[in-house]
Amino acid sequence: MDYPGFLQLLNKAIQEPARSRQPKQIIRFNKASQYKECLSYLQKMKPGLSGLRSVQSSHLIRALIAPLACRDRLGKYQNGVAIEEDSRIRVHGGTAPLSAETVSTLPWGVKKIKAHQAWPLSTGSQIRIGVIDTGVDFRHPDLRHCLARGVNLLNRALLPHDDNGHGTHIAGAIAAASYERGAVGVAPGSIIYPVKSFDHNGSAYVSDIILAIDWCVRNRVHIINMSFGMKTRSKALLDVVNKAYANGIVIVASSGNDGKRQTIDYPARYPQTIAVGATDRFGRIALFSNRGPHVDIYAPGEKIISSWVNNRYHEMSGTSMATSHVSGAIALLLEKRPGLSPGEIKALLKRTASPIRRRSGTVSKTNILGEADACRLVREGIKFK
Repeated sequence: MDYPGFLQLLNKAIQEPARSRQPKQIIRFNKASQYKECLSYLQKMKPGLSGLRSVQSSHLIRALIAPLACRDRLGKYQNGVAIEEDSRIRVHGGTAPLSAETVSTLPWGVKKIKAHQAWPLSTGSQIRIGVIDTGVDFRHPDLRHCLARGVNLLNRALLPHDDNGHGTHIAGAIAAASYERGAVGVAPGSIIYPVKSFDHNGSAYVSDIILAIDWCVRNRVHIINMSFGMKTRSKALLDVVNKAYANGIVIVASSGNDGKRQTIDYPARYPQTIAVGATDRFGRIALFSNRGPHVDIYAPGEKIISSWVNNRYHEMSGTSMATSHVSGAIALLLEKRPGLSPGEIKALLKRTASPIRRRSGTVSKTNILGEADACRLVREGIKFK
C-alpha cells in the first residue's frame, strides 16, 4: 500500500472545512498495524484527532470516518483498506396527536408483557442500557433517577439533549419511574446511557451509529437499544455489531414500519441482533409492523404513551416502541442472571413468549411468532442452566 499518497489524501481532507452533517467515507483497514500507523500520522499532523468532526476513528473495527467527496480518488488504495460510502438511517416511529402533562394509569404495554408482575423479583437494577437515538430530556421528572451522562456524538461539548422527542419516548418506555403523576417503564431500576447520534429530524448516518456502538462497547453497557433502521446493508455496520455481540452486549433492534411480510430493516436483520416487531392491544401484529421469519420477538408498539420533551407525555406507534419494551424486559432478566450471553437471552425470549393472535381471533400455531412475556422471562431465566 502506498502510504505517502494515501496519508496525504486523508490529511488534505482534514484541512478542508467539514459541512454540517456531511456524508463521509468509512475506511476500514485490513491490518491493525496499518490502522495504527495511519492514526499516528494524522494525530501528528493535526493533534487532538479524537475531537475533530472532519475525521473520526472507531478502534473497534479499525476504521477512519472522513469527509472525502471523491471515492474514486481512493480506488488505488483498496488493496489495503475497505471503503464504504456513508448512508442515511432514520428512527422508527411516527407521532400521534396526543400530548399531555400527566399520565394516570400504568401503560398498557407494561401490563401486556406482565413486566409489573416481575417487579417483586427484578426492576432491572443497575443494568446499563445504551439508547442510540435523538438524546433525552434530562429535566423530565420521570427520567431523572435513571439517566447517566451519555454522549452527544453530534457535538461532544454538549450533553445529549433531545431536540426531537423520540429518544425521550424510548427512554421512558424502558426506565421511567413515576407512580403518581407520570409514566412507568418496563425496567424502572435500569440506567439509561443516552447516545445522541440522530439530529432534530430523527436522521443520522451509518458512521454515526458505528461511533455510537463503539462508545457503548468502551463504556461497558449491557444492552444497546436501536430503534431505527434502513433498507440497505452495510458491511461496516455489521462488523461493529459483531464486535459488540462478541463483547457480550445484547443488541435489540426494531424491524421497521412498512408492513412488509417477508423482510425487515437493517440492522435488525443481522442475526447478531434481537429483531423486534410490534403488536397492538389485542396481541395481534400491528398492521404497520414488518414481520416474518427474520423477526425474533414481538412487543407492544401501537399507541404507546411515554415521556416527551418539555416535561410532557406523548403517544407514539412504531416498532421503535416495541423495541424499548424488549430492552426493558431483558434488563429485568439480566439483574437476576447477569452472566447470560446474547444468544442465550434471545433463546429465552423466544421460549417464554406468548402466542400471537391472528386478526381472525385464533392463536397462531407457528413457533416463530411470539410476544414478549417479561414475567415468564425472568422466572424461566432464574431457573436457566
